[in-house]
This record gives sequence, structure tokens and C-alpha cells, in this order.
Amino acid sequence: MLIRKCFKYFCAVLVLCFFAVFLFLPLYTVLKEGLDPQIFAEIFRSRLYLEGLLNAFLICIVTTFLVFLISMPLAILYDKYEFPGKNLCPVLMMTPMILPPFVGALGFQQILGHYGVLNSILQALNLPPVDWLGGSGRFWSICVIEALHLYPILYLNLITSLANIDPALEEAARNVGAGRWTRFRKITLPLLRPGILAGGSIVLIWSFTELGTPLMFGYNTVTPVQIFNGITELGTNPAAYSLVIIMLAVSCLLYLGGRMLLGREIHVTAAKGSMGAGAKILSGWKKWMPILLFGIFTFIAALPHLALILTAGSKSWYRTILPLKYSWIHFENALSDPLVVPSIVNSLKYSAIAVVLALAAGTAAAFLAKRANLKFGGLFDLLAMLPLMIPGMVIAVGFLGMSIHYSWAAKIFDPVNNPVWLISAAYAVRRVPYVLRSASSGLEQTPVELENASRNAGASAFTTFLKITVPLIAANLVVGGLFAFSFSMMEVSDSLILAQKTEFYPITKAIYELSQYLGTGPYIAAAFGVWSMLFLASTLAAASILLGRKIGALFKI
Repeated sequence: MLIRKCFKYFCAVLVLCFFAVFLFLPLYTVLKEGLDPQIFAEIFRSRLYLEGLLNAFLICIVTTFLVFLISMPLAILYDKYEFPGKNLCPVLMMTPMILPPFVGALGFQQILGHYGVLNSILQALNLPPVDWLGGSGRFWSICVIEALHLYPILYLNLITSLANIDPALEEAARNVGAGRWTRFRKITLPLLRPGILAGGSIVLIWSFTELGTPLMFGYNTVTPVQIFNGITELGTNPAAYSLVIIMLAVSCLLYLGGRMLLGREIHVTAAKGSMGAGAKILSGWKKWMPILLFGIFTFIAALPHLALILTAGSKSWYRTILPLKYSWIHFENALSDPLVVPSIVNSLKYSAIAVVLALAAGTAAAFLAKRANLKFGGLFDLLAMLPLMIPGMVIAVGFLGMSIHYSWAAKIFDPVNNPVWLISAAYAVRRVPYVLRSASSGLEQTPVELENASRNAGASAFTTFLKITVPLIAANLVVGGLFAFSFSMMEVSDSLILAQKTEFYPITKAIYELSQYLGTGPYIAAAFGVWSMLFLASTLAAASILLGRKIGALFKI
């Protein structure tokens, strides 16, 4: 019993120390340096900063609305009907996530540019060109590309919530004369509130704090880009810290506002499938409509990816709908460029360390929440989920501030001469929620009697955990680790902010720098983005196969 208690306390200390150093200390640094009433007053008097906050807020609202319009119909179609090709839908819906939107912006620039694809089509129709990337067009382009990247998060949460709704509830409403719209408004939508809150909160916060896409589109009057541009003055001008605090406060308000609207607890006594009909089987021409709709949205969502591939493989693409000439030269140049191979090695190193840290902290938190029988075990689950509610830019700026203001941190987290632990820790704390949710799912599906039998046979708590628990949830840990690794490899905010020297650039920072080169730079960056996209696609496909529709649990707050 004493050994078991020691093991529980060891796990608790491990989790608390991890989050104290890698989450709360960066947050404390931001608050300490940025809570200056004079700077806040200056920010709120500045028309430029206020415009940036307003634009960031409008981007997140419009993006979330677009995500809802896309995700809700597709989720209902998938849950309510049986149709040919339904098994392909989970894979199709993961397509947008194989490329960060800031990399996809390279492809979108070719589609929306003044001499791009859309204006080439308008020219062919004898219509005047449209400035898609100027004025208000740039705002809408950013919202669209972010929505096309983020809608799978809400879709996956809606699918999970729909799977838990008993069809007998709608059947009973139909029997008393309720129409389709009334059933949706009175039955389905209220029961979907947890899924809408879980996915919608992430989309809101993610799109509010997204740095890469506005940066790539040159949209400078938005708060994340203003913070990025002010990072070089952190030592002398704390305005960036204050902007980060404001961003954190707005993110919390967005989450709390959503929780007040959608987070009321709902009690459902029946389990799905206990009675009532299952998915309706479509026949005739109607059976092809759902997969056609999924295919159309997947094609639209994949346009940035397709444009990126065509850009990387084109020799010339100017004032035409498709490239006139194709070549492999940009793919070859991408691999031979002095920025590329070192950045791949760096990302592998950072991501590997991040996975080890995330697996240790996430698995320990899941054990404390699900198996340790602690009175406040649920708090460890909440603690490990906090990074999903805190913008990545906030954590990145906090880490950078630690290295500037604390001498001991400067030795360990040196962003200039040795940023390995700095970047790896920033990656890790952002990925712990994926490991936690995956490990928790495995523990919930593993009979606790097997662990009790091991302890009754004389095995220690640590031996039981190592020999019994870990092998039983190994597949879940692999999935969580895959997500942690793949998303770390393509992390944007931490990479752009924390990598200072060329020799330490990770993949996304290298892509950004290449895209700024004149001449063939954007083409080489596109080719590099394609290599990265293929890597992330293989990882997500493996995770999707292993988890199926339960993959949505990784994106729940």
C-alpha cells in the first residue's frame, strides 16, 4: 500500500513540476512583464492596436461560423444515413489537417493572386479581375483558408456527440408529430451542445490566435502579427507582453462565453441503440448524394494542397488556370537548399524530445485521473487540458520572456545559442492534451480487475503499471504519440517565435524564410511544404485507422 501511494505521489509531483515549469512559469512571466497600466492605456488609445484586436476577433467569429456551416450538415449526413463510400469519409475529413494553413497560404496565393487561377478564369469569361488579396478580400481569404483547415475539429466532435444520442428520442418526437426541423431544434441540437462546445471552443481560440496565415498574406493589422513584429523589442518594450495578456483574456472570455451558452449539463438516461432505428439506408440516386457532398467539400478543402503541389511542380504558372510547364527541379532544389535538410533534422530532434515529455506527462495525468483513486484526480485531467485553452503564442512569448529575464532559464532555454530544450518544451506542453485524451480513452476501456489481480499477486504499483497497464493501452499511447509528433513537426507559432538562428530553424520556420526569398523562393518553399504534407498525411492516416471516429476525442476540451 505504501509503495502504491509513493507511486501515485511520484506521478503527481511529475505532472505538477512539468506544468509549473513549462506552462505556469511562462504565463507568470507574461503577466509579470505585461501588467503595466500605462502600457494598457497606450494600447487602448492606439487605433492600430484596437484595429488589430477587432480584426482578430472578427476573423475568429467568421471562421467559426464558416466551420459550423460546413461541419454540421456533414456530421448529420454521416450519422443518420448509410450510403456507398461511407467508410472513406473519416479519411476524407482528415485531409485538411495534413497541412498547416500558413503553408496552405502559399498555394492559396497562387489561386487568389492578381494573376492567379480565379482571375484567369474571370479573364477567360471576359470579366474584370478581383483583388482577392487586397482590402477586405484579404480578410475573407484568411477566414476561408482557416475554416477549410479547422472544420474537421468541429466535425469530429459532432460525430462523437451524435454517436451518443439515442435515436429513440427522435423517434418519439416523430411519433407525436414533430417535423424534421423541430426535431433538430428541440432534440438533436441541445444534445449536441457538448460537441459544439468542445470543437467550437478550439476553433474560436485557434483562429483568434492564428499567426501563420495572416503573416503569409501580409495582413499586419491583426494582433498575432503585431505581437510577432514586436518580439524583437521584448527586452526594452513590453507592449508585446501586454498584447499577449489581452489575447489570453479574450481567449478565456470566448471559451467562457461559449460554455455559458452551450455548456449546461444534459442528462440522458437511455443509451444509444437501446431502441429505435439506426442509420437510414438510402436508395436510388439519393444514396450517392452524401458521398458526393463529402467529395465536394474535400476537394474545396484540398485546393490549397493541390495548388501547393502544382506550384512546387510548375516551371511557369502565370495568368493561366493550370501551369503551362512542369518540372521536378523545385523538389530537387528543396532537398539541396542549405536551409532544408538541417531544418528537417532539427524538427525531428525537437519533436522526438517533445513526444517523450508529452507521453510522460500525459500518461501520468491520465493515470492520476482514471486509476489513482485520488479525491481530486479530476483536477489533473483539467490541468493537462489547459494547453488547449491557452493560445500557443502566449506560451511561446512566455518562454522567450523566461530566457530574457531569468538567468537560470537563459542557460537552459537559450533561444540564440541552444534552443533545443526551449523549442522542445514548448512543443511538448502543447501536445500533452492529445496524449492525455488518448491514454484516458485506453484506461476507460481497460478492465481495472486485471491491474487489481496483478497487485493481489504481489506486484508493486509501478510493476503493475509497467507490465499490465502500459501494454494494454499501448495502441492508444501510439496514437497520442503520433499526433504529438506529427503536429510538433509542423508547429507554427512556437517555431516562428522561438527559432532565432538559421542553424536551429525547424521546418515551418524554414518554409517561412524560403517563401520570403525573391525569385524561386516561394516555389522551393512550396516543394518543401509538399514533402512535409506527405509526412503529416501518413501520420494522420495511421491514427485515423487506429482510432476511427474516436479520433474526435483528441480535440475535446
